[in-house]
Amino acid sequence: MASKNIICLDVGEKRIGVAVADTAIRIAIPLETVEVGGREIESIAKIIDSEQADSIVVGYPRNQSGEVTAQTKYVEQFSDKLKGMAGEIVFQDESLTSVMAEDRLKSYNKPYTKGDIDALAAAIILQDYLESNHDA
Repeated sequence: MASKNIICLDVGEKRIGVAVADTAIRIAIPLETVEVGGREIESIAKIIDSEQADSIVVGYPRNQSGEVTAQTKYVEQFSDKLKGMAGEIVFQDESLTSVMAEDRLKSYNKPYTKGDIDALAAAIILQDYLESNHDA
């Protein structure tokens, strides 16, 4: 099976964390954070193009009980705007990924930003996707 380039988005209302992976290597790497302000779709389209992404994984938020929330609906509506930019769009559970990302960054004992948390959260989501989907 040929390798594919995947980008992952951790969609928030202020920032969108972005991570990338090549399915041949299967290691997710935090890429950047896109600020939400009206040009985020254009920015993501440029990333898809520059990374030659074959598919998009989007973090899928739910509450602690696993139920859909207002944020889930926001992410679904945002994802609809990405259709046709790359092959498929796949949702991947993002439970507690921002908490894990912040804990990991704290352990490095170096300064970090909220954008760093978002990009690392996207990498955690993408790594979970890669590990749970052997066909990816």
